[in-house]
Amino acid sequence: MSQEPGPRVARLYRYPVKGLSPEPLDGVALEAGGVVPFDRAYAIENGPGRFDPAEPRHLPKINFLMLMRDERLATLQTRLDTGTETLVILRQGRQVARGDLRTRIGRQMIEQFLSGYMAGSLRGPPRIVSAPGHSFSDMAARCVHIVNLASVREVERSVGRPVDPLRFRANIYLDGVEPWQELAWLDRELAIGDTRLAVFHRTRRCDATNVDPVSAARDLAIPATLLRTWGHSDFGVYAKVIGAGRISADDPVVVI
Repeated sequence: MSQEPGPRVARLYRYPVKGLSPEPLDGVALEAGGVVPFDRAYAIENGPGRFDPAEPRHLPKINFLMLMRDERLATLQTRLDTGTETLVILRQGRQVARGDLRTRIGRQMIEQFLSGYMAGSLRGPPRIVSAPGHSFSDMAARCVHIVNLASVREVERSVGRPVDPLRFRANIYLDGVEPWQELAWLDRELAIGDTRLAVFHRTRRCDATNVDPVSAARDLAIPATLLRTWGHSDFGVYAKVIGAGRISADDPVVVI
């Protein structure tokens, strides 16, 4: 009789622009104290903002275009060429904008498109912002985000319909773990490939998870379902990279 596979990495993603679509990865090299390279490397300020590239600091997500409030973003598909930092935006498979985010004119090409497309959500002209080494994560700490696919399946059973795991916008999706086991990993370490991670925070969910990442429909009530069914609105965990290495799909996961 074959044995069931143990905990493993099922999927890997980065989100180059905060609020825009994910990019799947086959593997990723992580540095101690770092994030997934190019994860939330850019954000779109919603009108006059407070982000200073010369002195970058963590700001609440309400300063930026985001799925929690601006679900129309989910109708866009994006690709970032990390070699040239050129962002391509598509809608229904057709290119609608393209620009080199390293240059002012390239950013303006993207900003001009968003000015029209997201006009109903804007408090002023949108501005693409970034700073070397800065990540526009919802967390101030530099970390990666982990979700357990078995827990996603539990939510599916509760709501009685499929739930796209990408609603949770994680970097690392695990499988072969018991449902909700990840919430017990606080202050424990994970060995994945030759990388070591330290889990330090549970992810409290907001209304961004109510938005279908393909249709952009606000069609579920994930935080309310979590609270009603399990007594909390936490889903997934954050972990700091404490030992550099490479993580690849199908790598085993060991809880230390």
